[in-house]
Order: sequence, then C-alpha cells, then structure tokens
Amino acid sequence: MIELSLARIADVVGGRLHRTDGSAVVTGSVEFDTREIGEGGLFLALPGERVDGHDFAARAVEAGAVGVLAAREVDAPAIIVPPLPGGQAHERSVALAGDTDGSGAAVLAALAKLARHVVDTLAADGLTVVGVTGSSGKTSTKDVIAQLLEPMGPTVAPPGSFNSELGHPWTALRAGRDTKYLVLELSARGPGHIAELAAIAPPRIGAVLNVGSAHVGEFGSREGIAKTKGELVEALPPDGLAVLNLDDPLVAAMASRTRARITGVGESEHATVRAVGITLDAEARASFRLVTPAGEAPVTLPLHGEHHVGNALSAAAVALDLGATPEQIAQRLSALQRRSARRMEVTTRADGVTVLNDAFNANPESVRAGLKALASMSRPAGRRAWAVLGVMGELGEETVTAHDEIGRLVVRLGIEKLVVVGDEAAALHRGAAQEGSWGEESVLVPDADAAVALLQDQLRPGDAVLVKASKVARLWRVAEALLAGAGNPGPETPSTPSSEPSNGGHA
Repeated sequence: MIELSLARIADVVGGRLHRTDGSAVVTGSVEFDTREIGEGGLFLALPGERVDGHDFAARAVEAGAVGVLAAREVDAPAIIVPPLPGGQAHERSVALAGDTDGSGAAVLAALAKLARHVVDTLAADGLTVVGVTGSSGKTSTKDVIAQLLEPMGPTVAPPGSFNSELGHPWTALRAGRDTKYLVLELSARGPGHIAELAAIAPPRIGAVLNVGSAHVGEFGSREGIAKTKGELVEALPPDGLAVLNLDDPLVAAMASRTRARITGVGESEHATVRAVGITLDAEARASFRLVTPAGEAPVTLPLHGEHHVGNALSAAAVALDLGATPEQIAQRLSALQRRSARRMEVTTRADGVTVLNDAFNANPESVRAGLKALASMSRPAGRRAWAVLGVMGELGEETVTAHDEIGRLVVRLGIEKLVVVGDEAAALHRGAAQEGSWGEESVLVPDADAAVALLQDQLRPGDAVLVKASKVARLWRVAEALLAGAGNPGPETPSTPSSEPSNGGHA
C-alpha cells in the first residue's frame, strides 16, 4: 500500500482517531490476521466464526501494526469507523461469518473507501486495473493474466479465489507505487455486487468469460446471472477494453452494454483473438494456433483440460492490448504454472494412479469440463477412469435436474466408475444408473471417509481419478488422502491469505 498517516486514513474512511494523534504512518500491508502483520502494518478488526479481531488489537500492535481499523474502541491506537445503516450492514455482513452486530460490515465499508483512494492515487500514476468475471474459470484466468503481464511490469493479483467484499479491497491494497498492473477477480452473490466491487477498484480492462448455471438459485436464471456479470463491462471507461467470449451468446450480447472498445475471443470466426486447430495430448493439454490482428503463434498449454483454451484467449487479448506481441504471449502461455490449489491439480502416484484434484468448487459447467478432461486422459491410454463427485451447491430449482444430467454425462463419456459422495448429490447416482442401466459402476457413499475407503480398496495401478464438488463438501480431503496414501481424509487447515481464503457463496 502507499504510505499514509493514520490521520489521513481516518479522513478517507470517515473515522475518528482513538489513542493516537494520527501522525503514525502505515508503511506496511493491511491485514486481518495477526500472524500476517509486519512492521508498519494496519490491522483490520474483523469478527470471525470463533474469534473477534477487536480482541486482538493489542497483539497486532505488538506484532508491528501502527494502528487498527475498528468498529469500536480497542486497547490500541485505532481508527474507529462509524456504523452502517441497517440494510447496508446486513448486506455486507453476509460476507463475514460471525458478524452478528454489523461491526465487520462497518470495517469492510471503510476498507473499500481506503482501497478506492489508493487505487485512484495509483491510477493517476499509470496503474492499469484488469477485472475478470464469469460463472467458471475466473481464478484460473486471473492467474493466467497475471503471468502474461508480470514480464511487462510489477503485477498484483489475489491468492486463490479471494474475490469478495474482503478479498477485493484487500488485494487492491497490495498495490504500491511501483505496481503497473492490478488483476482482480470479481464475484457476486446477487445483482449489484460486481458493480460495487468495480467501484472499489475501477477497471480499465474487463474480461467476461462465460455465463453458466453456477448459483442460479441465487440469481433466478442464467439471464439474471448475465445481467450481473455484465456489470463489469458497464463499469469500463470509454478508453477501456471489454474482452468478451463470443462463443457464449449471453456474453457476446454484453457488447451493447459498454462504452469501451470490444475484443471478441473464442473459436468463432468472428473473434478478434482466436484459437485455431485445437488438439489435446494424452494428458488433456491443449495445443492450438493463436490468431490475432498482430500476427499468429503456436501455443501448447501446460494446463489440463480443453476449457483452458478459452481462458487463455481472454488473457491473451488483455496482454495484447497492453503491448505484448503474439509471440511473447504464446511463449508465456506455453510456460504457465498452476498457481491456485485444488483446480485441476494433476498428480501421479508412484503406482501410476493419477489424481485430478479439482475439488475447490463445482458447478455444472466446470464439472462437465473436468469430466471431459478425465475422459481425454483415460480413453486413449486405456486407463480406468473414476469420477468422485459431490454436491453442486446453490442451483435452486435446477438442483435435481443438474445433478441428474451430470450423472448421465458420466456414462456417455465412458467413465467406468462413479463415486457419489453425500445424499445431497444422490441425483448424480440415479442419473447414471438410469442412463446406462449401470449396476455396481455407480456407488453412493455417505461421506468422504467412505469414499476414501472404497477407493483405497478398489483402485488399480494406472487408474485416473477426478475429485470434484462444491467447496462445502470439502472433497479435496479425498484427493489429499489418496496422494498421502492415508486411509482417512486429510486434516482441514484454516484458511488464510497465504493458503486459500474463504469466499462464501460467490459466483
């Protein structure tokens, strides 16, 4: 973050000083975890499920913080922010487990104001903000964009899926005077949320990847989701750029909602940035020819799954607009590294069993993509494929139908074994059984422990196993147990910015 005195921060967020004259200067980072606080930092006093950050104010100062952003008086130098009106407090409180009195909502509102001030200051000096949204692929694409831009200048991007009312401003405040690019992932629980995030860190470039059925229960329809996702391109300035996936009609239709220039991407012949001649190798890694107005270049992605092609094209369009050549983009795409855990994390054990850990989250579109990758990796090599699937959350009235369709798809793709975890996902099991007249090929088990026990008993060397579900199911524990060779799911670890922050129910 840029250096600011406590007095200046209080002025920006509309707070009052407590136990300080305001002359102390924040020279470090803004953190909500005392374990992450360093010298010169600013501590956010946020409530949690088990503890309240207000109770750790003194500890944060002992760890090096010069002050605390708080909603009530604490035993440390602080900026006390005013409470929010009831409706606004409730809306922001949803993003924070344990915020029963609205104190966390007040701190989040202040954090948003601080982030906007810092971003505006840096934008005046040349910072470019890039925003990414979509029903699936946001995190992977954000990681790809960051890797394409890093050779062009200092780049800041969030860890994992840290894209909510907390993660968005927290990430924006990682930017400093030398930052050239700020890459942000925008998510939403409902209408207006992406517009609010865009107001915290106004993007100059915005990419919309797709509109799927993730969280359709919250939005009412795919059209409702599209309306919200399109808030990103509505926020772009006239000299900005909207990157739209033309292979998705609901995304393509967003062209009429923006003042910015438009670059269409996809396999469509109408796309400005296209992929031509896509092929997959034995590990479901895609190769294609990148076609742009500035030239063409061959790309071989090191990421698993054909769905990464569309993500790569959106990232390429961003980098192209910011000055990279097609050759540079192709080289960087071919050297990508997977940065966010539990997203098509492919690992092969000593006995040849390959585990595809894509268990961080799930919706019908991402599950289809994962299953297709599993089939691509298994069929040509004659490997036996296992799909270990759990519930896909927040689908509303579509819940039973969506799970049934995925179960049927497992059969159609020729995947030999389906393990459905939890009664909430039972429609997966029924769909598979009804589609293929399956017998023991599909199994419904009660929990992760039972899934691990079954797999440990029946896996054979050379098998491939996809593990995927919405994060509420925590099926990554199955993948981690298989890789650890343990008989029980691995321990759950607390979420922190250095691992995988919690993001609630955002789409």
